[in-house]
Amino acid sequence: MDRISAFDWQRLFIGDEPPLFLLEIVFRIAVIWPWTMLLLRWIGGRSISQLSLVEFLLVIALGSAVGDSLFQPEVPLFHAMLAILVVVLIDKAVDMAIRRYRLAKQLIDGQPVEVLRDGCIQTGSLAELKMGSMELMELLRLKGVENLGSLRRVYLEPSGQVSVFYADSPVPGLPIVPPVELRIPQEEGGTGCCSSCGLVGEGAGPCSNCGFRQRLPAEPASGRG
Repeated sequence: MDRISAFDWQRLFIGDEPPLFLLEIVFRIAVIWPWTMLLLRWIGGRSISQLSLVEFLLVIALGSAVGDSLFQPEVPLFHAMLAILVVVLIDKAVDMAIRRYRLAKQLIDGQPVEVLRDGCIQTGSLAELKMGSMELMELLRLKGVENLGSLRRVYLEPSGQVSVFYADSPVPGLPIVPPVELRIPQEEGGTGCCSSCGLVGEGAGPCSNCGFRQRLPAEPASGRG
């Protein structure tokens, strides 16, 4: 094994390949880039706009196949093009299975999960999703929600986005604007709504829904936030 000389400027900037290999890199990019763009156009918008688990794996596989072929002299272009094509064909087959078979969609894409009902966060569902209440509140604030009492149902979609459905008759609930983390909770055992899940009307002791002990005053909610 050749010893590496530190701060060998020729190795750092040019490498040991002949100068003509720089022109080969340009040629490789001119071949691989249009080929990849053509296949991505064939995949369609779904795989580009939604990074589900399948699409995330697609990005990793394509990134490796495309990146190595651009500057690794020992990687033939045909091998890289074949690898990219096979990855795209697999993605198309998975996409077709998702559209045709409900079971395949559930196994690959997952399914919506109810994370809030009638102003109260379903902490059991969040625990299965490895997600915290504060994370859900952040997503709701990004949707313009100010008070959990204004919500009837919230679903976490397979894409990672939340679907929000407002209550016809809002009730007093947990305000999440300003964020709960920036507010001072009542003393342990106080009355009000749970500052973790938003359950209203709890007395002293831990919350019956999530076991959290800190309370915040319930505030009136409007119909849209």
